[in-house]
Amino acid sequence: MSVSGVILIVLVFGGAGFFLSRARARAIEAHGAKMHSRPHYYGCWTCLLIVLPSLLFLFFWNIGVNIYAERQTLAHISYAAGGDIERSDSYAPLQRILGQKGIASTRQSENYMVQGGIELAAGIKNLRQAGAFAALLLSVIGFLAGFWGTKAKKRARNRVERVTLWGLIVASTFAILTTMGIVLSMLFQTISFFRSVPLSNFFLGTVWDPRFSVMALEGMLGRFGLIPLLAGTLYIAFVAMLFAVPIGLFAAVYMAEYATPRMRGIIKPLLEILAGIPTIVYGFFALVAVGPFLRDLSASITGGQGFIMAQSVLTAGLVMGIMLTPFVSSLSDDIITAVPRSLRDGSLGLGATQSETIKRVVLPAALPGIVAALLLTASRAIGETMIVVLAAGVAASLTLNPFEAMTTITVKIVNQLTGDLEFNSPQTLVAFALGMTLFVLTLFMNIFALYIVRKYQEHYE
Repeated sequence: MSVSGVILIVLVFGGAGFFLSRARARAIEAHGAKMHSRPHYYGCWTCLLIVLPSLLFLFFWNIGVNIYAERQTLAHISYAAGGDIERSDSYAPLQRILGQKGIASTRQSENYMVQGGIELAAGIKNLRQAGAFAALLLSVIGFLAGFWGTKAKKRARNRVERVTLWGLIVASTFAILTTMGIVLSMLFQTISFFRSVPLSNFFLGTVWDPRFSVMALEGMLGRFGLIPLLAGTLYIAFVAMLFAVPIGLFAAVYMAEYATPRMRGIIKPLLEILAGIPTIVYGFFALVAVGPFLRDLSASITGGQGFIMAQSVLTAGLVMGIMLTPFVSSLSDDIITAVPRSLRDGSLGLGATQSETIKRVVLPAALPGIVAALLLTASRAIGETMIVVLAAGVAASLTLNPFEAMTTITVKIVNQLTGDLEFNSPQTLVAFALGMTLFVLTLFMNIFALYIVRKYQEHYE
């Protein structure tokens, strides 16, 4: 029986245990007994007893089986190949047999590999079947313990809440450990990069030219200047924010203060649809429509060759601004709506008009939250990749002209990790240094946004 089949059976059995235990609790309550918890808590406890032990056992059992298969594979190769376990030509066919991809793929391998693979595959299959049977047996035991343990004095609610609390703790810990793993993986590779390239070459360099293999013959390390990439990242994000902030804020003010409930129910979903469009679609839109339009518009103005390139900072910033508009409007709308109604009524009662109330009361009260929302939106703009690739190009130039092409840190990360490169070469390791720089930049922006919110947030009774 496959793992997915066992999981499905356990889940169905858990659902059945929930309904049966709840029905038993209701029957006990109907006979006049005073239950400690509501009936659905007894059903939830039975469901947890069925599902959690079974799935946890199945998870760790399969991990153990995989580790056992790996070790047995290496041991078999080591014995048959005279202790040479580095023979990749022997390891791959045996892995194909263990993966149940067919013995026909091993015809070119040695005979002992086929026989050894068949024996190991059979043993591992038996282990998996035993694990599936044990998981199902645990689910049956959990059902019996939960169902027959459904009694009036049983503290089912306390137990369910305790398991839920531990589940939340485990989920939070997993999220923290995942973040730490991501940071540490980038950090170690970044340290390896700076062992080959000086810090000044990276942080103070103004030229991005990482063609390492050609320059190594001349005794040079290559040019890994961060400044053009950082300037392009901030420049494109700045242009995008110039477009997204006014439109998003005006839309938020209209929806929160002027629009009727019916109109708000129409406009807000339409704006939020833009947030669900994949960024690659925005990139195609910039490449096919916006870029050529700006180029032809500039050509018609000058009467000759246009001064706006199809791939430029303006093109990328304009399309990215369209993408960021729903983020600004949705976050700002929620913040403005959260301002207490009493502040508006007090201002209107003193004779202020609606526009004066918005400008002098509502917006100042919502300003810390709006600033934090804009900083979070800017972090989203800095991390964008696909729009920049198609709309701004890949040229790492250092310019102030928004009509010319530039590139960003994220684009160069993709470029450096694309292709057949050695993982320990500076060309590849520089992607981790760029990623670490981008991570620190967005981290500081998010910390500053939280600082603004906590320092200037208004508390109302």
